[in-house]
Amino acid sequence: EVQLVESGGGLVQAGGSLRLSCAASGFDFDFYAIGWFRQAPGKEREGVSCISNSDGSTYYADSVKGRFTISSDNAKNTVHLEMNNLRPEDTAAYYCAAMSWGTRWYWAEDYDYWGQGTQVTVSS
Repeated sequence: EVQLVESGGGLVQAGGSLRLSCAASGFDFDFYAIGWFRQAPGKEREGVSCISNSDGSTYYADSVKGRFTISSDNAKNTVHLEMNNLRPEDTAAYYCAAMSWGTRWYWAEDYDYWGQGTQVTVSS
């Protein structure tokens, strides 16, 4: 059974930090890209970041570059998203997802598996 389980969300003040984790199981982790998406109420789901476990390439949305860092622990089948200098506009439900192949890391439809999400709330 494929599982993606997010953790680490919570309430933080603006300027603070959170570390999200995505624990994966049930598929060949080393050959998948893992992406983080977020969705705020009334808004479309948007790609935040992605890491390719096959070659280590990383990708970021412009809105989070320089503040968020994605990393992968292949030994533990876990991907982390370190979020620093958080802003109120970062408030959203954050989801991790796994993609076996694709050229558009930011395109939700290209992902095969999804987690249930974790809420991040940044107060001003």
